[in-house]
Amino acid sequence: MRLIFAGTPEFARVALEHIHRAGHEIAQVLTQPDRPAGRGMKLQASSVKQYAIDHGMPVAQPRSLRLDGKYPQDAQTAKAVIEAAHADAMVVAAYGLILPQWVLDMMAAAPGRPKQGTAPSGGSAAHEVASVGAHKFGCFNIHASLLPRWRGAAPIHRAIEAGDKETAVTIMQMDAGLDTGDMLMAHTVAIEASDTTGSLQDRLAQLGGRLMLLALEKAEAHALKPVPQSAQGVTYAQKIEKSEAGIDWRQTACQIAQKVRAFNPFPGATATLNGEILKIWMAVPAPVPPPVDARPGTVVMVDPQGMAVATKDSVVVITELQRPGARRMPVADFLRGTAVHAGMAFENPP
Repeated sequence: MRLIFAGTPEFARVALEHIHRAGHEIAQVLTQPDRPAGRGMKLQASSVKQYAIDHGMPVAQPRSLRLDGKYPQDAQTAKAVIEAAHADAMVVAAYGLILPQWVLDMMAAAPGRPKQGTAPSGGSAAHEVASVGAHKFGCFNIHASLLPRWRGAAPIHRAIEAGDKETAVTIMQMDAGLDTGDMLMAHTVAIEASDTTGSLQDRLAQLGGRLMLLALEKAEAHALKPVPQSAQGVTYAQKIEKSEAGIDWRQTACQIAQKVRAFNPFPGATATLNGEILKIWMAVPAPVPPPVDARPGTVVMVDPQGMAVATKDSVVVITELQRPGARRMPVADFLRGTAVHAGMAFENPP
């Protein structure tokens, strides 16, 4: 199939690699503009752009796709690029720009083949949906949640932060709403107690690539059927902001540990001790009540295996953290350079 691929981070690059290696023709790649990154804040290409350039794929980086927006010339250029690609479908994965109606219309199925019937929902392995045109198959989206839960920008982070026991990859036929289109296929994945956003994202990226290949195969055979999303259980995964990173020790131990895992590797959960802002990379809840006089945030025990801190209901044990300008390190290494003892207290937000 001749495709346009739109995506930006590593999650999307994995899908692009699967599709490319399977032999599909990538007529055009759309990705976000280069962004400053690293200590030197030098412009850095996205993971998708790097893969595309390495494999000789044409790349466009519009700042917006809105013809009436802040960057109308970028949108006009993107429109010309999409038209010139003569693609059968567009695959979108964590692109970072909303597709306006003109993109959906341009990629819409050609007339001549009616929609197939709707299949009943249910089951965790494969909800199937279908391309509906004689020539074009529309816009497919690889979304890292079991829709309609966690529509939006940060579904992996929010699922871990909320303590969800499972998530999914959903292949969706895109429409004008925010992740509201009919489901094409979906496969559920357990969220392990040790999962961080980084580890879970790696698993879901591989699954997304495989599932997208299967959806493309079935689409070409007109063998998929749409499954409308349920109107029940809709939640939204708001974009992660650095301002959210601070730990509130007045939450439960489980809530704090979930936040630490959700914010690993970006942006990193933070906590202030003796006026120094530390990043907390790993922490686990312990089913032990804190001393009755220990307010939330108080260090109740310190040893090389971990630093136990009082919370609303029990204690959370920090096992890996980081000073400003230093590397991530286990507590044992941290304690060699910093004196921490029981009775010291992390600050709580106002």
